[in-house]
Amino acid sequence: MTTIAVILGSTRPGRNSEAVARWILDLASARTDASFELVDVADHDLPLLDEPVPASMGQYQNEHTKRWAETVARYDGYVFVTPEYNHSTSGALKNAIDYVYAEWNNKAASFVSYGSAGGVRAVEHLRLIAAELQIATVRAQVSLSLADDFENYSEFTPREQALPQVETMLDQLVSWTKALESVRAEGAPAS
Repeated sequence: MTTIAVILGSTRPGRNSEAVARWILDLASARTDASFELVDVADHDLPLLDEPVPASMGQYQNEHTKRWAETVARYDGYVFVTPEYNHSTSGALKNAIDYVYAEWNNKAASFVSYGSAGGVRAVEHLRLIAAELQIATVRAQVSLSLADDFENYSEFTPREQALPQVETMLDQLVSWTKALESVRAEGAPAS
């Protein structure tokens, strides 16, 4: 069965992303066309990128990198849950993405973001990063406002109007993830 990771992309104490990621996971778990699992970047203890060779060479030397590579590789697609920090994604998520390369290739991704402007600027940056990693991103995304989807900017209380956005995003993600199965099966070159 197609397996998709919901990647919790913040490690900040008191982070809002855990509630958002668990909400997405709960909604996605009701589906029968794919299975979904939570992957928390905070659980992987990735220091600031410390590999001596670029990830595109696939010569991982550190055990934490090898474990992270195994985690990323086991999924067919991804839902990145990201806050917006200073018009971009979190440093922890960017660092985790940069650790590996081929494990991301020829897979699909979607985005759930939150922030004062719905986190859309973070997603703009993530789309550029994904393209370099040969990740196909779907158009539909979920953008949550700290003012409207959180009480006191901290307690996640999503509006009803977000539910159809989630469904559309997941429909597109599952479709693209399945479409790329043949590309991965053919062993398309990563270069």
